[in-house]
Amino acid sequence: MIKLVIIGVVCGAAALTIGILIGHFGISKSGTSAPLWLEDVAKDVDESLIEKFMSEVDNIKIEENLKSLTKVPHMATTAGDEETVQIMLKRWQDPETGLDKAWREEYWVYLSFPDKNNPNKVTVVSPTDTVLHTIREKEKPYTPDQSDPEVVQPYAAYSPPGHVKGKLVYANQGKPSDYSELNKTVDLRGTIAITKYGGAGRSAKAINAAPYGVVGVLVYTDPLDINDGLMSDASETYPHSWYMPPTGVERGSYNIDFGDLLTPHLAAKASNTYTMKIQIMFNYFFIISLLINATDITGIPPIPTQPIGFEDAYRLICELDGEPAPDAWQGGFNCTYNFGGPGFKPTSSFNNSDVKLDIYNYEEVKPSSNVMGFIRGSVEPDRYVIYGNHRDSWVHGAIDPSSGTSVMLEITRVLGKMVKQGTWRPRRSIIFGSWGAEEFGLIGSAEYTEQYFAALSERSVAYINVDIAVFGKKLHTAPVKAPGHEKSVYDNWLQYTNKTSTSHGLIPRMGYLTGAGSDYAPFSHYLGITSMDISYTYDKTKTNARIYPAYHTAYDTFDYASKYIDPGFVGHQAVARTAGNVLIRLADSLILPLNCADYAESLEEYLTTALNLYEEKLKTMKISMEPLKQAVTSFRAAVSNLQKVIQSPDLANETPLKVRWINDQLMLLDRAFLNPLAFPDKYGFRHVIWASSSAGKRTFPGLADAYAKAESSGQASDWDKVHYHLSVLSQAILGAASTLTDDMQT
Repeated sequence: MIKLVIIGVVCGAAALTIGILIGHFGISKSGTSAPLWLEDVAKDVDESLIEKFMSEVDNIKIEENLKSLTKVPHMATTAGDEETVQIMLKRWQDPETGLDKAWREEYWVYLSFPDKNNPNKVTVVSPTDTVLHTIREKEKPYTPDQSDPEVVQPYAAYSPPGHVKGKLVYANQGKPSDYSELNKTVDLRGTIAITKYGGAGRSAKAINAAPYGVVGVLVYTDPLDINDGLMSDASETYPHSWYMPPTGVERGSYNIDFGDLLTPHLAAKASNTYTMKIQIMFNYFFIISLLINATDITGIPPIPTQPIGFEDAYRLICELDGEPAPDAWQGGFNCTYNFGGPGFKPTSSFNNSDVKLDIYNYEEVKPSSNVMGFIRGSVEPDRYVIYGNHRDSWVHGAIDPSSGTSVMLEITRVLGKMVKQGTWRPRRSIIFGSWGAEEFGLIGSAEYTEQYFAALSERSVAYINVDIAVFGKKLHTAPVKAPGHEKSVYDNWLQYTNKTSTSHGLIPRMGYLTGAGSDYAPFSHYLGITSMDISYTYDKTKTNARIYPAYHTAYDTFDYASKYIDPGFVGHQAVARTAGNVLIRLADSLILPLNCADYAESLEEYLTTALNLYEEKLKTMKISMEPLKQAVTSFRAAVSNLQKVIQSPDLANETPLKVRWINDQLMLLDRAFLNPLAFPDKYGFRHVIWASSSAGKRTFPGLADAYAKAESSGQASDWDKVHYHLSVLSQAILGAASTLTDDMQT
């Protein structure tokens, strides 16, 4: 299977420029002796050091890291999670290869668990409540890993407990349009809906269902979407290939907002921190279980919800009565997917039966730890380059997240050794974060950004996220060589995913970090810190798999990773070299290797799309897009002027303060796009360019969503919101342009 490189980047100055933008900095020394600090202040990135770093990154050590990290399941706040905390602390405090300092940062966070003593159950029951079929509660074991007693039962985190039953209906992906279409044919009141992953977020499948009177939701992964239709564990799925076995179940957090749900905008610290609905005072010697009014928390399922495997989903869906669902709703089962009568066919052994959900989930406030590491900068210690990944997993988590953590540990080993030996110290400080409780909604990273909001906002240069380092096997994998190939990562990236740039010609295509899929979200969306997410992934033209098939299942183990994702760990090695290369350049370059001209090009692309989609209609509504056009033009002009300063030979004769001034403009550009009032219905999203969007258009998110809603409703008030978002955008872009000048004129 052909694989490719995807490096997602969101930034103001966000398109990483490999190489430095200017020559070496110098200051005239005629007639005077140079001060002792001058050499350090004027020093640029050392290319030989980068070569040395890359040569020392060891694939075998990465493999050993992954073995250590995945010995036991390590769901957040469990004993296994604490084992990984100790691994991180031991490595980062090592006297020979450790960092300057390392510590744990603890938060008390609101989590959701299934009851070990009362497992969630899904059954098909007759009118007399006789159980006709029971959904498998745990995945089938193929190796000892799946039999570990700490493997958590598949469940929907933050689903409310409850006992509901009703006739089954099939609701495709659980999008609003799916329930609307289904409701045209079937009375949904009192029904149980079965939905497949994709299309809508996990919790949205239940949130969208509740207004129609649906009382419970099942979620499964369709084999067409994950396995290219393959279903047999006798020869087709794991343990014979990378495909999900029939009993595999994707666990997940069923909440929309990121961060601790009880302490929005506040770090969830232990000392009398305000929480929603209640205040809690407690110490570190006990844990409090809570009964909380879930209606005070938004973005979680309002009705009981449970994920199941496609083995059981096959049995349920293929027995459904009713009209055939549309072609687009059909999946990988060898039957017609019907809407449901509601309920099952008269010829089915389940005829006239209900599906029953008995959900026993409970909530707890528990201590969860980030592990933090720090290398102090030699010249600009108050400027932070941050590198992070979460540590917790749903089960063993070999790929998600331990592939990224094993890479991070190898990067810190090599850099830590250089620091301990006195051969290198970065110009700027480097912060490493091993985030806790990410799987429950990016909690560790979000709480960190809330606790250190002021310092991070003022001092952070960039955030690098490496979560799932490698998505797949046989990678078609500048100067890092792609695994198994002579060509560089850059050349391979260019071959498999590219775009034509007005400035540079054919270049690798970068994704935009517009959602909240990993720990970059609090940094980019909430704080406006230039961020990037790095991983190798597969060529999605060769498979329907929406993600690697063992994702969030009990099969995401070292055995799976070493056999089917990255045998030999050369893919992990290439990611470590690439991410470390980026990290060193951000930490050591005299002028930050951030190209705001590429930001201007992204805005121009967004503008072109917006004009093509919206301008004609908006003219009929007497809403002008001219201010937005003018703003983008002004931004381009400001960028061009700054680029001239950066590229000017006169810069070599400037003072260090001029360099600092330029770097501050590059570093802070993304912050200029923050507007805390732009998205009142989207917690944590403040960046008007990179916020999430449900409209599915590659353009300005707030404008796209507002236009889609107005077009659907036709309400004047909704068209007013379109006008509002145009004004928000225009002023944000003009404001950002003003930060690139010294007179604030655009």
